[in-house]
Amino acid sequence: MLSDITLGQYYPGKSIIHLLDPRTKILLTTIFISSIFLAQSYLAYAALAFFVIAAVASSRIPVKLVVKSIKPLWIIIAFTLGIHAMTAPGTAIYSWGPVSITEEGLRQGLLMSARLVFLIIVSSLLTFTTSPIALTDGIEMLLRPFKKIGLPAHELAMMMTIALRFIPTLLEETDRIIKAQSARGADFESGNILKRAKNMVPILVPLFISAFRRADELATAMEARCYQGGENRTRMKQLSITRRDWLAGAVIIVLIGLLIILRVLGR
Repeated sequence: MLSDITLGQYYPGKSIIHLLDPRTKILLTTIFISSIFLAQSYLAYAALAFFVIAAVASSRIPVKLVVKSIKPLWIIIAFTLGIHAMTAPGTAIYSWGPVSITEEGLRQGLLMSARLVFLIIVSSLLTFTTSPIALTDGIEMLLRPFKKIGLPAHELAMMMTIALRFIPTLLEETDRIIKAQSARGADFESGNILKRAKNMVPILVPLFISAFRRADELATAMEARCYQGGENRTRMKQLSITRRDWLAGAVIIVLIGLLIILRVLGR
């Protein structure tokens, strides 16, 4: 399960999505996630699905990798579908004692689950197609206007990117610890919830020790390289907005316009 989590991973490539400016990708991802809530009808969700499929195809990310990013959250998606199907009032299509699944609830659950899937895929594409360095530069540039009120843009962007970058590393470390403890006879699957929680202690303690050790090593490496934050720092590759970025923005605007029209028309 832990090896299926792909958050924070970067997949090298030279697709049109990879070549977009990181600021463009961050802004368009945020706008798309917000625009998901404009969709209410099947036609609107079909438009969102078409956009997501086109984005995945344009990024040239393997479909297996995209599906892998959804796999760890299937429980949340199934839970969302079940809760809406069994709690929303409407015409019952199946009943079992006090539990009944309604047609309206099933429809609402499917749409909400689709929202989660779209959100996960698009968010994963951002990290798949943007290197940690580019992501740091993009976040810093977007936060730069807030430096006037004392916000440390570079330091905040660096912390966010480091945290995102170390997610796969910590997951690999957790998986390695679980396998090592299991080889020594530890049982993490049997027993009640309290017993399982107690059995997690042999995992959490070495994991925290490893995380602090990595943080200390990273701090030492940054100090050895005379890292002084964002003041007077230069970049090997300067960010620039090109025609492809404006084209990507135009596509998002068209999508939002279509969603608004469908919402107004009730279709």
